[in-house]
Amino acid sequence: MTEINGRVAVVTGGASGIGLGIAEALREAGAAVVIADIEEAALARASAELRVTGKRVDVADPDSVQRLADEVVAEFGPVGIVVNNAGVGPLARIEDLTLSDWDFMLNVNLKGVIHGVRSFLPLLIANPDGGHLVNTGSMASFASMASGGAYNVTKYGVAALTETLALELAEDHPAVRATLLAPGTVRTNIKSSLRNQPAGRSGGLADVDISGAQAADMRWIDPLEAGRITVNAIRENRLYALTHPDWWPIVETRFAQIERAFADGIAELAPEAEAAP
Repeated sequence: MTEINGRVAVVTGGASGIGLGIAEALREAGAAVVIADIEEAALARASAELRVTGKRVDVADPDSVQRLADEVVAEFGPVGIVVNNAGVGPLARIEDLTLSDWDFMLNVNLKGVIHGVRSFLPLLIANPDGGHLVNTGSMASFASMASGGAYNVTKYGVAALTETLALELAEDHPAVRATLLAPGTVRTNIKSSLRNQPAGRSGGLADVDISGAQAADMRWIDPLEAGRITVNAIRENRLYALTHPDWWPIVETRFAQIERAFADGIAELAPEAEAAP
């Protein structure tokens, strides 16, 4: 099990939504929490509310993330838990996406996680007590949704990064673990993601409030519940932290299609095998 009490924990995107819920849950578990976010006003409110340290960071900027890592170590000492959570979720059909749209989504949702791993993983490896790294993906890490092309690509990427990292850590640094957080419908302000887009950027992406007709009948949870699920996954060294395990039928559909494709391929190979001398 990963010890949380007394550890230094850093949460990006920690000023609101799931990040704030994770920060609160980590604080409940006894961690010394640092929340980092691009929104200074929200950061000031959240850090005062939780009575934790807040630091501004732009996860799309690798230098900004490195400064965050350097400052946390200088002020708090060895880092034990890192949650690369910052992300955005505007939607558009793939045919409507511009290169600017792709850059915005990739820079925040995927490169933001890459930057966090690059800057903080060496600190976790160097920590004599080991540590834990959490990357926030999505249920879209397992099953794509229409109009979420750019979002789906980033979240599949976060899943691949985390799963590969977990394999390599098990071989090279077993005292450090990795978890993919895959949230479903959580009450956050992701419906207004474009508020933090670069000035002057334009494209086909649009903020969508899926709590309306698209997902009105789904089970919605509060960020703190998602945070406590994440903390339990850290404590128990789980590779996957799922807020909505009841969504398995959605994921199962994709895996069933893959299984059928493999079965069909094997059936097609059988006559060739029989004909071989």
